[in-house]
Amino acid sequence: MHPNIAYAMQQVCLHMHSPQDVHQTMLKCILRYVKGTTRLGIQPRCAPTLTITAYSDADWAGCPDTRRSTSGFCVFFSNSLISWSSKQQTTISRSSAKAEYRAIANAVSECS
Repeated sequence: MHPNIAYAMQQVCLHMHSPQDVHQTMLKCILRYVKGTTRLGIQPRCAPTLTITAYSDADWAGCPDTRRSTSGFCVFFSNSLISWSSKQQTTISRSSAKAEYRAIANAVSECS
């Protein structure tokens, strides 16, 4: 699992039904990166307390075409990453605060 390429993969997957040369080039770069990092991964670690911690973020109107925000979150159980997501929001937010609230709601939903 490579959480540091989740956003890049999401961008490539957006265009998988009608890919262009630029999308195929992006996919080749991602595959080269994955091939070179096969020995790396997420290592679970012991921790003295069992806690769930979630981080979220959103970029307001980040897509220049649709003006939709991209939100993402990651969830940790103690010191181990157990879940993450990065995707374009389904609706257009009128403010950065609303985009952030949607990102927080997604993270809380995942924790629940």
